Amino acid sequence: MTDALPTFLTGFAMSAALIMAIGAQNLFVLRQGLKREHVGPIVLFCGGADAILIAAGVGGVGALLGAMPQLTLFLSIGGALFLGRYGLKAFQRMMAPEAMMVTTQGGITLGRAIGATAAFTFLNPHVYLDTVLLMGTAGSAQPAALRPIFVLGAASASIGWFAALGYGARLLTPLFARPAAWRVLDAVVGIVMLTLAASLIARTLP
Repeated sequence: MTDALPTFLTGFAMSAALIMAIGAQNLFVLRQGLKREHVGPIVLFCGGADAILIAAGVGGVGALLGAMPQLTLFLSIGGALFLGRYGLKAFQRMMAPEAMMVTTQGGITLGRAIGATAAFTFLNPHVYLDTVLLMGTAGSAQPAALRPIFVLGAASASIGWFAALGYGARLLTPLFARPAAWRVLDAVVGIVMLTLAASLIARTLP
C-alpha cells in the first residue's frame, strides 16, 4: 500500500506538533520523570489515552462532542479547579526547602499517580480540541483503509514523546540536585497551572 507511509508520517507529524507544547500534562510527566516515580505506567497511560481519543475522533466522535457545549462547560470548570489546586500546591512546594531535593521528595502511590495523570489528561478541554477534533478531522479525511495507519502514526508520536520526556528527565538529575532548580521548576509549574486554570474559567464566562 504505497500511501501507508505518507499517511503514517502525516499522523506522526501532526501529533508531534500538537503534543510538544508546554502544558500541565507535560510538566507533570517531567516532574515524575525527575523523581523517577511510576514513569512507565504514566507514559503508557498518556500515550494510550491519546491513541484512544484520536481513534475516537477519526471514528466520528468529534462531531458528537461539538454538539454538546454543556460537556465543554463541565470539563472547563472541573479542569480549572484541578489545575488551580495543583498550581497552588506547586507554589507551596517552592516555599518548602525540605521538599526540594530529588532524594527527599514525598512519594505518591501508583494509584494517585495514575489518578493525577488521568485528571491532567481528561479534565483539559484542549485535549479534546487537539486529539478528537483536530486530529480526528484530519484522520477522517483519509481513505477508510488508511485511517488506522494515521492513528498508529499519531499514537507513535505521542508515546515516543512521553517516553522521551519521562525517561529523558533523568538526564537533568545533576541540575536538579540543586534546591534552586526545584524552586524554578515549581514556580514554572505553578504559573502554568494557574494560567491554564484562569483561561478555562475565562472560557466559561458569557
